[in-house]
Amino acid sequence: MSKPAAPGRVLIVDDEPDVRLSLQLALELAGYAVRIAANGNEALEQQRSSPADILITDIFMPESDGIETIAGFRKEFPATRIVVVSGAARRPHADYLQAARVLGADLTLTKPIDIERLLDKLRELAPR
Repeated sequence: MSKPAAPGRVLIVDDEPDVRLSLQLALELAGYAVRIAANGNEALEQQRSSPADILITDIFMPESDGIETIAGFRKEFPATRIVVVSGAARRPHADYLQAARVLGADLTLTKPIDIERLLDKLRELAPR
């Protein structure tokens, strides 16, 4: 009997350490190989050295925000699936989530993140 494939490699980008840690723990418990970054510049550096299958990024971050991060990933790593998360669906955040979809995000979610929903969506996005 063959061993089931690992769910995939995920890179989490968020400037809030608590968000990074909680997502990392939840995804690792679900079997994902997880790396974390505090901003988009750090995420691109990590992706260049050890590519992830799925990027989960916040929108509002210092140094390189989520919009810049999406653009950079789409340019250098077009096959990487991208999940964008942002604060509650207040109007400005909703506009940024729409912009993220236009730039190529595969999925957008609002914070606080429903972990079960995220895991369901990641299973849909994971490489086969």
